[in-house]
Amino acid sequence: MTETTHRTTAIILAAGLGTRMKSRLPKALHRLGNQPMINHLITTARQVFDDVVVVTGPDMPELEEAVRPFRTVTQIERLGTAHAANAARDLFGDGDIAVLYADNPLITAETMERLLAARREGASLALLGMRPAVPGRYGRIVEDSGKVVKIVEFKDATEDERSITLCNAGVMCAGAENFRNWLENVRNDNAQGEYYLTDVVEMAAKAGSVICVEAPEDELAGVNSRSELARAEATLQTRLRNAAMDAGVTLVAPETIFFSTDTVLESDVTVEPNVFFGPGVTVRSGALIRAYSHLEGCEVGEAALIGPYARLRPGTVCAAQTHVGNFVELKNVELGEGVKANHLTYLGDASVGRGTNVGAGTITCNYDGVFKHRTIIGERVFVGSDAILVAPVTIGDDALVAAGSVITDDVPAGDLALGRTRQTLKAGRGLQIKQSLKARKEQG
Repeated sequence: MTETTHRTTAIILAAGLGTRMKSRLPKALHRLGNQPMINHLITTARQVFDDVVVVTGPDMPELEEAVRPFRTVTQIERLGTAHAANAARDLFGDGDIAVLYADNPLITAETMERLLAARREGASLALLGMRPAVPGRYGRIVEDSGKVVKIVEFKDATEDERSITLCNAGVMCAGAENFRNWLENVRNDNAQGEYYLTDVVEMAAKAGSVICVEAPEDELAGVNSRSELARAEATLQTRLRNAAMDAGVTLVAPETIFFSTDTVLESDVTVEPNVFFGPGVTVRSGALIRAYSHLEGCEVGEAALIGPYARLRPGTVCAAQTHVGNFVELKNVELGEGVKANHLTYLGDASVGRGTNVGAGTITCNYDGVFKHRTIIGERVFVGSDAILVAPVTIGDDALVAAGSVITDDVPAGDLALGRTRQTLKAGRGLQIKQSLKARKEQG
């Protein structure tokens, strides 16, 4: 956060419909790291600026909801970027103003700080530029003797101007009073008939100096299509993987692991290949997440072993030293310390006490078609393979549930529960049935 007497404000332009996305969802709400693009930008901007204001388009209630509690204003007509910025002029405050774009979600706090510093070093306006490998249709930054003179949009550029490699990222910063005055004087006499924010640069250059702060392309490249969204996701995932490894996490095959923005992995966690972390996951120190596991909305305790091929769904908390093995699915479950569920099991809406072992094929039947019900399993319980626990049901401490049982009533502590019919043998009948079936098959 800045320490000046005047409050700094970030104005985020987010009224774009995302036509090239071919989506009914506003462009700013498309997700990166399981979070809307605009929320990435807001989170970063809050590290640098005192206030954040979001400019939305008409009929975008879901966008306004996503950015709460930050203030919003509406650009009624989409007449260009300067027109959008002007919609927020009454909320500029009295300090420096930075205009950001919701479709530039990966700008770092460090770059925003450099932009603000450049402005405070005496520039009438500071802007961000980049040198992309393929400049394409980006606006070009025109300089004269090392000073920025203007920005020309690709559609309006001459061939010489299109050969310039320094491209406009759109982001700029200036004093509030100057910005208001410049916005009033922007005209729409261009190929698109729109009010370009880039026209402010030429006005600022005449009033003083304009400084271009360069940053990497992968930080500043815009997201206007599904392919560009995928590229931005790849950039974000690389950042998240590197941050995890820098924090002491072992990623066996980093390129195969996918994080959410809010994933928390403590030091000495190990993650094997092809693991997906959905929103809201915390993994404590020393845990091992084995290959092909999927975690979302859950917490994994210290030295726990998860997977391979495990699925942890929202509401699940696995205490220290728990083992959740292959093809085990947990939903809204609390596993006490040292609990083991190693094979082919579904536990939903359940609490399992410490030291309990859950055998292969166990199912908690938690849904009756209308309501969800809870299963409570005590400490040091042994649940045999292929047990079906029909909730609501409670199994006391030190109880034993025999394999293949269907449990519909509570089991007191220390008891043995058998919920299966007595085995019946019919001499020779098995062979007779097999021979009969084989004969029918041969007869066609």
